Amino acid sequence: MSPPTGKGNDSGTARVLGSGTSGVAELLIFHPVDTVAKRLMSNKAKVSLATLNPILFRDHATASLGKKFFSLFPGLGYAAGYKVAQRVYKFGGQPYFNDLINQHFRDQFTNAFGERKGKLMMQATAGSLTGIGEVVLLPLDVLKIKRQVNPDAFRGRGIIRIIAEEKSALYRGWGWTMARNAPGSFALFGASAVTKDYVLGVTDYSKATWTQNFIASIAGAVTSITVAAPLDTVKTRIQNANFESKVHGVVVIKDLIKNEGISAFFKGLTPKIIVVGPKLVFSYTLAQSLIPLFGQYV
Repeated sequence: MSPPTGKGNDSGTARVLGSGTSGVAELLIFHPVDTVAKRLMSNKAKVSLATLNPILFRDHATASLGKKFFSLFPGLGYAAGYKVAQRVYKFGGQPYFNDLINQHFRDQFTNAFGERKGKLMMQATAGSLTGIGEVVLLPLDVLKIKRQVNPDAFRGRGIIRIIAEEKSALYRGWGWTMARNAPGSFALFGASAVTKDYVLGVTDYSKATWTQNFIASIAGAVTSITVAAPLDTVKTRIQNANFESKVHGVVVIKDLIKNEGISAFFKGLTPKIIVVGPKLVFSYTLAQSLIPLFGQYV
């Protein structure tokens, strides 16, 4: 999926406002599905129709339908900060990494992969570098996940107090986050570029039609989510523990395989795949529409 770059006269402010607004809109629509996925990944027991209700809705399992729905919005404030920052960084960061690679390593990529494949590899590598850099947003992601699956970890504390008391604990799982993001973002931008180039015949990604972006986004997103799913499950379990609990990734993997089997690495994958196509198409299309609109005023 090629990030929205807007027209040549779009300002940096317009890009931030456009991509940020798309992130907010995406969050309000898809946050409940993300909560469902996180709770399924964090659940260590066997999932069945009998246990699904308490797993998903926790204390609201016997509540009314309306209360059940709103119980899927925990940590919305942290999620908003994370999602908006992530979208602004992702939409704007990948093109800059791609420019740097083109300026300094284009010949190496072309010699290694050829002109056409080298272009695709540069897109994918730029995406991977962008994904690794997302680790700076990890504290917001940690707080969002804990609020979704382990609210007792907050014990009535506000965000300022949590940051002051927990400090480096908010970066717990940073290595696993980078390990997940590197192949995940590589697959996202790489599969999207391959789909546009080889399947749809698009050579200038910025001129792709809405339908072409739709198809390429789904291909890239599904590939990315599937590739990153095992490490995402490990990362989530590390992050949703209490702040004072030091959980090591190797221990999580060992216990997961022993108690739940290999298939547990892909818990929560189905809800993510179901939502990932419309989620990325929605945010991409909205950003592409809003950036030029904001560019008329800022």
